[in-house]
Amino acid sequence: MKMQKDVVPASTSAPLQAQFVTITEEEAGQRIDNYLLRICKGVPKSHVYRILRSGEVRVNKGRIDQLYRLVQGDIVRIPPIRLAEKQEHHVPAAEFKIIFEDSHLLVIDKPAGVAVHGGSGVSFGVIEQLRASRPDAKFLELVHRLDRETSGLLLLAKKRSALTNLHEQMRDGLTDKRYLTMVAGDWKNARQHIKLPLHKYTTADGERRVSVSEDGNGMESHTIFSLLKKFDAYALLEAELKTGRTHQIRVHLSSSGFPILGDDKYGDFPLNKALQKASEGRGALKRMFLHAHQITFTHPDSGKNMTLNAPLAAECDRFLVSLGKPLN
Repeated sequence: MKMQKDVVPASTSAPLQAQFVTITEEEAGQRIDNYLLRICKGVPKSHVYRILRSGEVRVNKGRIDQLYRLVQGDIVRIPPIRLAEKQEHHVPAAEFKIIFEDSHLLVIDKPAGVAVHGGSGVSFGVIEQLRASRPDAKFLELVHRLDRETSGLLLLAKKRSALTNLHEQMRDGLTDKRYLTMVAGDWKNARQHIKLPLHKYTTADGERRVSVSEDGNGMESHTIFSLLKKFDAYALLEAELKTGRTHQIRVHLSSSGFPILGDDKYGDFPLNKALQKASEGRGALKRMFLHAHQITFTHPDSGKNMTLNAPLAAECDRFLVSLGKPLN
C-alpha cells in the first residue's frame, strides 16, 4: 500500500478518512513506528509519534505502543493525516549495470557522481530511480550506502527478510568489503592497519563531515590497507573495511597524510585541480579515485557464500594506464 495517494494535501477540501491496511509478508517484522515513518512521507516524526501515543493508530482494533512489531495479516488503522502541499519532483527511471540479481537481491555497479538516495540538496538518487524503473517491485531498499563520488558495488534488498539478514551480517562483522583507491604520497608498508576514532558533524551550511576525534569520544573505526602498486608520487591501495563509518576510508587516509586523489572534501585541493588536466607522463583524473570493487557475504536465503566483483571504473583505469601500470 502506498500511503502517498491516500494522504490529502492541505489545500484541498476533500474529507479526510482513516485508512485500513493489511500487512503483507514483506512488511511484517517492522516496528510500527518505523513502518509509519516510511509510508507517511513528509509527515513530521513528532506527529507520527503523537498519533501512536494517543491511540489513533490501531492494530486489529486494539491499541499498541511504538515498539509493536507487525505480523503478516495485521490490519492497521492509520488516522486521517493532512500534509502541507509540496512540489512533486519527477524522478526519471533508470537502470544501472547489474552485477547480480535474484528474487532476494539486486547488486549494481554504481557510477561515480550519482547519489544513492535523495536528500541534502539532491532530489533523487539510485534508489528512487530504480523504483521508478521497476514500478511493480513490491520491495526495494538499500542495504548500505556509498558516497556520491564513489563508484562500485551497491547492494539492494528485494525482500525485507534479505534486508534484515544482511544488516545483521554487517553488524556482526560477517561481510567483507574491499575498495580500490589511489593516494598521494610515499606509501611504505605492504599492509597497514589504521585505527582512528571518527566523529561525525554538520558544517554551518548543512554539509555532513567527519573528523578524527581528538578527545577519544569518536566511533571506533578500523581500516586495513594493502599496497598494490607504487608510483613516484602516488600509491594504489586496497582498503578493507573492518568497520563501516561514514567517510571512513577518506578520513583515515587524509588524516594519515595520504589524501585520496580527487577527494573534494578531505583531499589535496591544489593537486586535485592539477590532476583535472593531463600532463606529460599522466592522463587527467576528474573524479575521486575510490571504487568499491569486491564484497563477500552469505546469501540471505540460500546460505551460500558469495563474492562479487565490479571492475575498476573506466576513468580510474585509464588514469592507471596513463601512468604505465595498469591494474591487470
